[in-house]
Formats: sequence, C-alpha cells, structure tokens
Amino acid sequence: MSESHDTAPVATDPDVPDDQPALKKAITPKLLLLFIVGDILGTGVYSLTGKVAGEVGGAGWVPIIIAFAVAMVSALSYVEMVTKYPQAAGAALYVHKAFGIHFLTFMVTFAVLSSGVTSAATSAIFLSENVLKAFALEEPLGAAASPVATGIALFFLALVALINLRGVAESVKANVVLTLIELSGLSLVIVVGFYALGRGQADLSRVVLFETQDDKSVFMAVIGATALAFFSMVGFEDSVNMAEETVDPVKNFPRALIAGLSITGVIYVLISILAVAVVPIGQLTDSTTPLLEVVKVGAPSIPIDTIFAFISIFAVANTVLINMMMASRLLYGMAKQGVLPGFLRGVLRSRRTPWAGILFSTALAFALVLSVRYVLAEETIAALGGTTALLLLAVFGLVNVSVLVLRSDRVEVRHFRTPTALPVIGALTSLALVSPLAQPVQNYVIGGGLLAIGLLLFVITWFYNSAVKARRTRFRHPDDLR
Repeated sequence: MSESHDTAPVATDPDVPDDQPALKKAITPKLLLLFIVGDILGTGVYSLTGKVAGEVGGAGWVPIIIAFAVAMVSALSYVEMVTKYPQAAGAALYVHKAFGIHFLTFMVTFAVLSSGVTSAATSAIFLSENVLKAFALEEPLGAAASPVATGIALFFLALVALINLRGVAESVKANVVLTLIELSGLSLVIVVGFYALGRGQADLSRVVLFETQDDKSVFMAVIGATALAFFSMVGFEDSVNMAEETVDPVKNFPRALIAGLSITGVIYVLISILAVAVVPIGQLTDSTTPLLEVVKVGAPSIPIDTIFAFISIFAVANTVLINMMMASRLLYGMAKQGVLPGFLRGVLRSRRTPWAGILFSTALAFALVLSVRYVLAEETIAALGGTTALLLLAVFGLVNVSVLVLRSDRVEVRHFRTPTALPVIGALTSLALVSPLAQPVQNYVIGGGLLAIGLLLFVITWFYNSAVKARRTRFRHPDDLR
C-alpha cells in the first residue's frame, strides 16, 4: 500500500526550511554495531535479572531466550522497513504509511515517547540505588534510605534536564565509550561467575529449577517473565533513527542489527545462568542491585563490588540521557507537526534546545518516580520496566502488521525483505505479550495513564486547531518526525 491515504495537498511548514542540507553519512558498519549494542545494553539486565528469577526461579534464562526470539523477529521487520524507507521517523512513519490514520500515528508516537520516559524513570531509580551501594549509605541511613534514593533519582533527572537544556550533542564516539563501560561491567559479572564456578562455589543445579509465585502454572509464569525480560531487549528500535546518517544502510543495517541483538542475547543468557548459579534465588530476587550481589558473592576476597557499583551508575546514566533527549525531541516534533499544544514547541534561543519538551518530559518522569515509589512501592523497578516493555510490544505488533500491509508498496530502492511468516509470528507474539496473560494490572495503569495524558493533549490541540486555526489536526510531515 502506498501513501495514497494522504493525497490531499500538504501544507509546507514555515518553520522547516525547504533547502535543509542532507545529514552526513558518517556512521560506519562498526560504529553502527557498537551503537546498537550500547543501545540495547543498560538498565534492563542490570536491574531485572533478579525480578525475572523471582517469577520463574532459577530457569530465568528461559524467558530471556523467548524474549530474544520475539525481539529478533520484530527486529527483522524493522530492518525491512528501515531499508525500504530510510527516513528517521521510525515506527510512527511505518504505521502512518501502512494505515494513514493520523490519530493512530499520534498514539504510536506517544507510546514510543512514553516508553522512553518510563525507561528513564526506571534507570534513574536503579542509578540511585547503586549510588547508595557505592557509598555504603544503606545501613547508616536505615529507614531513610528509600526517601534518599528517591531524592537522588529526582536530582539526577533534574541534572539530565539541565544538560539537555544546555545543548547536548552526543556523538556516536561518545556512545562507543559508554558502551565499553557497560560491556566492562557485564564482562566483570561473567568473569566472576566463571571464577566462582571454577572454585566450586556455584550451584548449576539451580538453573533448571522452576519456582513460581502465587501458585501460578509454569506456563503463565514464563509468559509473565518473558514480558518483563523483554525490557532488556529493547533499544534496537532507536537505531532506525540513524538511518539517514549510516553509510549504505541497505547493506549495513541488516548485518549490524542482527549481530548486535545476537551479541546482547548471548550476554544476557550467560548472565542469567551465572547469576542464579552463584547467588541463591531468594537473595537475588530481593536485591535491588542483583548483579552487584553476583560480584560480591562470587569474589568476596576481591574488592571489586564498589568499582562495579560505579560501573553500573555510568552504564545506566546514558540510558536516562538518551531516553530523555528522545522524549523531549518527540514532544517538540509533535507540537511542530500541530498535533500537540503549541507551547511544547518552545526552543531556548541561546542554546537552541527544546526547553518546553525537556521540562514536560522531565515532569512526567518525576511523576512516575514518585508514584511508583509511594503508590506501587512493592513493584518499583518491575512496574516501570514492565510498562516500557508493554508500550513497545504494542508498537512492535503494529510495525509487524505494517510490514505485511506495505508489501504491496513497491519502492525503487533495493531493500531487505524478511520472510512473510516472521512478521505474522512477530505480530501474534507481541500482541499476546501485551495481553493480561502476560501483563500485571499496574503496567496497564501506568501505561494507560501516560497514553491518557497524550490523548488529553491531542483533544486540546484538536479543539484549538478547529476553533482558532480553522484547520485539521494531522501530521503534515510524518517522515520528518524525530
């Protein structure tokens, strides 16, 4: 299906120059691979290893493998779309080309935005807990540790907002440095795990042990854990925004995306096995910093636990920064397209940064941290991580359907084509993992609340556009949405 849905003349946006230069194609295959690996690595594996084990017991590697398979199928759909339509708009563009429904495009875009905010809030909470660990503040603070951790999370989000307001132009080389820090932390866990195995201090029998909560069946527990583990696999979808800056994306994207996801999948499975073998399941589940427990238990005579806590802080800090940058730019982009209130188009003249989008997305992240800390205190990390996975699984389901719909749209450029059966499987599995079978109620509450905010903003904009501007509320240039 082509873009026949949008045959009406499209008004030129006066704020977007027609003679903008093309983006420089500076991302080589190696840099693209490191970008993808760095984007996938991060908070998920650092924070949710214990939560996944808490759902299914020692066999936490099973939902990790299933989540990897679901992610790989969807990744191949993204590869087809990004090589077929090498613009930077991602899922919103693919869904818009397939269905041409502006409201659906808006909800997909806001879902991606919301997933970024929930991911940033998750990372900020986990970072704050690692700060307490790094400075050994948990015991001295006692009951005050949780409020202090919340304060640190909010302070860090505010600090990221200030950095974004100043104008952060993160290069791919900076991402490479942060990726190497992330890899060093995970490599340390793997080395310590094998060290403990070699010394006979690990119990591999635990890795085949299924233990479920609340009398759940093994099947239901694995489905729920898979939806949670999926949070560790997301991130690859951000790489499509680099398509216009990648050297020969048709050739390099398929290789880099498949290789990057495979590398991280192997790392995650190894860590899920070694973590359970080294640390008793109950201890791993109860810890807010599970991989730090692996380092402490696996090599108690080597003082590396403090170093690892600092590595964890650096590893997740970039997750917060990237997600909040993405969220603020999406808010600005949607406001500029005329589907969100105009105040979100505000740009700081001196720094040329979207101050309104930065402040609004930071306020959302603040609200999430506070509500999860004090309203859903028992499900702190899992609630936000699960909500991120919920929102992205819904988007992935639509992207897989879009691949099938757009098969009739012939383009002049050569592009990757995934086997037809895979988008079908991807759509069914993604949407199944969005269902109540896999998702707890609190994920729907948080995700629904965020989408309701988006819907409210859309309705306000619709009334304003109709009553004051006398024009329709629609995306004018969806292929330029960033």
